[in-house]
Amino acid sequence: MSLSLDINAPPWKYNPSSWSQRLPICALAAVAGLIATYMALYQWRVIGSVWDPVFGEQTAKVLDSDVSEKMRHWMLVPDAALGAVGYFSEALLGLAGSTRRWQFRPWLVILFGIDVIPLGIVSVILVVLQGTVVGFWCFPCLVTAAISVLLVYWAYDEVWSSLRFLKQVWDRTHDRTVLWRTFWGGAPPEAVALAKELG
Repeated sequence: MSLSLDINAPPWKYNPSSWSQRLPICALAAVAGLIATYMALYQWRVIGSVWDPVFGEQTAKVLDSDVSEKMRHWMLVPDAALGAVGYFSEALLGLAGSTRRWQFRPWLVILFGIDVIPLGIVSVILVVLQGTVVGFWCFPCLVTAAISVLLVYWAYDEVWSSLRFLKQVWDRTHDRTVLWRTFWGGAPPEAVALAKELG
């Protein structure tokens, strides 16, 4: 099977699985992961203070707040540590797969979307809680939240393309077995034929 590696993904006029699209997402997710790790180290008391060039001591108050402690009690680890895991997993999932993964590895793209989109929503909620419940602001938290929102914006096109491709396979075949195999990257003849048409 010989297919172009630079296929555009309808409705876009570009390939959302290309490295030029994915590498910036991975790099930004890694930066957010490092910031979240830094905050988690403070919450674990591995480091004695946390630096904030804008709000000063308020960041420590946010990270030590009742909201943060309740989340730690529920999840057994600091919320910043969970954020770090989420961001680094986004980076790893962004690096996985070829430039045709939106067609030939839909499960991977959808897993990537499940990682990126909820983390973005949680980041926004935590920022709202800072101002409305905690009463203090945390600049590193605001930076990671802004990165989360940007990652959602950058990643949704690839997820949309995969979902759209799966719908096209279903519309073409109305066969659950073909759809299932396409989802898992089995590339049945029907999906390959559709991919050739799109390419």
